[in-house]
Amino acid sequence: MEESKNTFSRRQFVELLGVSAAGFGLVSMAGCSGGDTSAPAASGGDTTGGGAADAITYSLTADPRALDPAYFDDGESAVVSCNIHEGLYQYGAKDAKVAPCLAVDLPEISDDGKVYTIKLREGVKFHDGAEFNAEAVKKSIERQLEPNRNSDMPYASFVFGEKEAGNGVETVEAVDPTTVKITLRAASTPFLKNLAMALASPIVSPAAIDAATPGQPIAEPKGTGPYKFVDWTKGASVTLVANDEYWGEAPKVKNLVFKIIAEGNTRLTSLMNGECDIISSVDPSSADQVTSNGFELFSEDGMTINYMAFNTETGQCTDQEVRKAVAQAINVEEMVQAIYGDYATVANSVMPTWMAPYAKDVKQTAYDPEAAKKTLADKGITSLQCITYTTARPYNQKGGSQLANMIQGYLSEVGVDVSITEYDWTTYKTKVQTDPYDICFYGWTGDNGDPDNFMNLLADTNWSMNVAHFQDDEYKALIAQGVDTPDGDERDAIYLKCEEMVAEKQPWVLISHSKNLLGINPKVKDFYYHPTGVAFFKGVSKEA
Repeated sequence: MEESKNTFSRRQFVELLGVSAAGFGLVSMAGCSGGDTSAPAASGGDTTGGGAADAITYSLTADPRALDPAYFDDGESAVVSCNIHEGLYQYGAKDAKVAPCLAVDLPEISDDGKVYTIKLREGVKFHDGAEFNAEAVKKSIERQLEPNRNSDMPYASFVFGEKEAGNGVETVEAVDPTTVKITLRAASTPFLKNLAMALASPIVSPAAIDAATPGQPIAEPKGTGPYKFVDWTKGASVTLVANDEYWGEAPKVKNLVFKIIAEGNTRLTSLMNGECDIISSVDPSSADQVTSNGFELFSEDGMTINYMAFNTETGQCTDQEVRKAVAQAINVEEMVQAIYGDYATVANSVMPTWMAPYAKDVKQTAYDPEAAKKTLADKGITSLQCITYTTARPYNQKGGSQLANMIQGYLSEVGVDVSITEYDWTTYKTKVQTDPYDICFYGWTGDNGDPDNFMNLLADTNWSMNVAHFQDDEYKALIAQGVDTPDGDERDAIYLKCEEMVAEKQPWVLISHSKNLLGINPKVKDFYYHPTGVAFFKGVSKEA
């Protein structure tokens, strides 16, 4: 970690970013790939017959937190785990429409919306040979229900609900080997979508659960998916191998390697010289380097939000007027253009532009430095403590350092000194739960395409999800109402009220919605980065 000692003015930082965006980049590396920029070098590994390579290598920006679906909430873990594990349901190849996976059909739902009866696929085995059946489903879910769940299961309450709140899963019953009955405490419109998520919902081997250290994630994950876990060398790579006994269509590539490469230019170099076939979180200022050297740039609007959170529980920003004043000091539009250029849009809503109930007329706090300066002076706010992350994220390919430094500059102009402490992402995920701060930077990639998946963050009692520590009874009541209401105009109106409350109470300063940016070797075929922030490799191939 390091603490920032320098304070940039807003103008100095904008100018600095303008220079870096225009003038910084890699020197063309055609020589590293044989001098032919239209034919990038293949990554290492032998080839199989038929002109196909036997390995694909994908870069991650950080180590996974875990490979047990119950124990992670980050994209690095999810993008690996989703190739090992499967859930009862899955999303469409390019959208969040729910379809059967380990279930054979959509569930039969009782008239009151509380009981889900699910028929299971037969003849499926986990990677350790254990049978997939109703008892396995029951065990996989029940370990995440109260009182079994622990504080290191970040998505348990998010997916399966909380008894205290009167929602979520009450019981899981194995009716017979191929039938599971899940009973909810209250009807839940997003629950079916939750069951298709890559976090918490996938079914894991009961034998692997039994073998794990109590209260700890499964170290060697065993799912039913198209790839099997081989090795995880912390800080270096995760290796998977094709599951020869996979129940569905066989994977097209034998070996799948995830390399951990934190630094953006190093990831780009690894693509250029053939060490990686696909690199994640391409820096927007390096996007042209990808295409000019003969590689493909994946660029699609993400299901993301990039934001600055206030600690509403302790410190200098518990006062809503202080939060408003800090927001007034920040020129979000200028900042987004300076840092991300054309690869992000200013966020007027928590949810992305294409998700209901997005509305551009939700009134966010307007830039007004003079009003900010007066309020902050009146409130006696002269300093703020900020923590941020240095690692590129899907919602913020630049990492949090530039955001923190630019906001430091804005606030210096209204008489507030901001001290910045930086951490790599893996460390930050812990520090944001344990260390004091007034403001921090975070973001979100939607898991299931449902408004609840975004807006519920600010109702969660798990501080790894709700870094603003925002707890508001009126807001929670709206969230509960939204969960219980069927899809349609009435439900959209509820979440629009949530959006308006976030703008009014200011637990966050909304910054941007990003494009998903990945660099891809053109020899790789049929790769798609899913809107939920994962990549399914079962149908992906690579020419030798």
